[in-house]
Amino acid sequence: MGRTSDTREKLIETATELIWRDSYNSVSVDEICKKADVKKGSFYHYFPSKLDLAGATMLACTEHMKSAYDDMFSPTRAPMERLDLMVDFVIQSQKDIAAKYGHVCGCPFITLGSELAAQNNAMALEISGVFDMKIAYYKSALKDLLHDKKIAADTNIDEKASEIFSYITGQLTVARIRNDLGFLETSLKKSLRHIIGLK
Repeated sequence: MGRTSDTREKLIETATELIWRDSYNSVSVDEICKKADVKKGSFYHYFPSKLDLAGATMLACTEHMKSAYDDMFSPTRAPMERLDLMVDFVIQSQKDIAAKYGHVCGCPFITLGSELAAQNNAMALEISGVFDMKIAYYKSALKDLLHDKKIAADTNIDEKASEIFSYITGQLTVARIRNDLGFLETSLKKSLRHIIGLK
C-alpha cells in the first residue's frame, strides 16, 4: 500500500482528476480506488465517505490557489499587473489540466459546488468561503486602482469585485461546456478592463 501519506495523497489526486473532469455524482468510490490502485478498505481508513474525500480535494485545490493568488496579488505589484497575472494563471492552469485530463474542466469549485451545495450545507459554506476569498483579492486590486485614480471615484468596489468573479466563473463554465479556451485566451483581459472601467 505504501506510506500513509502516499496512499492518502494518491486518493486525493485521483479524486481531483475524476471529479473535476467528470462530476462528483458520476464517480464512484470503486472507480477512484481502481484508478488510484488503492484497496477499498484503505479508502475508508482515510476517508469515511466520498464526500469527505471531495472535501479533501477541495482543500488541496484551495491551498494551491491561495499560494498562487498570494503571490500574484502582492501589494508590491501594480494593481492591473495583479489582475493580468491572475488571468494568465487561470488560462495556463486550464490549458495544463485540459492537456492532462483531455477536456477543459473549468472551475473545480463551481463543478463541485453546483452538485453538492443543495445536498450538503457544510460543503456549500466552505465553497462559498473560497468564492469570498477570490473576491477579496479582486477588491484589493480595485481599491488600489481607485486610489491611483485609474477607475471612477464612485466605483462600488464590493459590487465590482463580485461582478469580476461572476464573469470569470461564468466564462470558465462556458469554456468547460464548449471544451474551448479560445475566448479566455483572446478576450478575457480586454473584457475585464471593460468591466472594471479602466480609464
